[in-house]
Amino acid sequence: MVQSIQGTTFSTTDLDQLAADLNRDGICIIRGLFDRALIDEWKAAFDALFHQRQQQPGGVAPRGTARGYVTLPWVAPFANPDVFANPTILGILDRVFYQEYRLVQLAADIPMQGSEYQDIHRDFRPLFSDQIVTPLYALAVNFPLVEVTADNGPFEMARGTHVMSREEGLVKVRAGEIAMEQFHMQPGDVMVRSPLALHRGTPNRTPEPRPMVVMGYVMHWLHTHKVDLTLEQDYYNGLSPEQQQLLRCNTVERLSDNATETYVKFEY
Repeated sequence: MVQSIQGTTFSTTDLDQLAADLNRDGICIIRGLFDRALIDEWKAAFDALFHQRQQQPGGVAPRGTARGYVTLPWVAPFANPDVFANPTILGILDRVFYQEYRLVQLAADIPMQGSEYQDIHRDFRPLFSDQIVTPLYALAVNFPLVEVTADNGPFEMARGTHVMSREEGLVKVRAGEIAMEQFHMQPGDVMVRSPLALHRGTPNRTPEPRPMVVMGYVMHWLHTHKVDLTLEQDYYNGLSPEQQQLLRCNTVERLSDNATETYVKFEY
């Protein structure tokens, strides 16, 4: 079987390798998955949304100095099954999740000019304790809306630290045994990563914000009280049963224009 999306083709062997990379390193990169026109459409819509949210009290969640987080509304172009139910992305998730999983988060992280290094952190607590290594039970799927360079706040991560205790990983990073690696990306590239791997945001030294979309997928039984999806009922009704099952969401007759961010505690 060959899966093709927007002109990029991935064989089952490719997907097997990406899943193996993800299990081993806590990260894999799918190069050129999305068409540039799709990313440009998202970027234009994001710019308008971000300007609006910056004017609203609580419209942007703080992520440190000159760094914010914005939940994306389930309207065009963000509400797109070709993105959240992309067959290549789901093909990788199917290989690393051992049970049914759900999409619970659609948002963007935005370092701006003046941002600083974040503390090295995880996005989740371990499922049980640091001493118990579990299979992957939560994943972040990220893709940038602009080119990610050394200058505009690239994501940094220490490979393999998702299967270590937090303290062991920090000791190895500080000793130089494991590098904090920067991941530069082109528009259309997609990163799939474990939120348990030690990572941090870096300074954006350019005048333009660097939005990075995050779609959060978790095992169906994992409680995620900090994030939620809210869809209009008519849109939800128009999805296929498989797409509906993928989403853990609330439905409303009409989306509110005033969103207040509640996902503030993000570091572990």
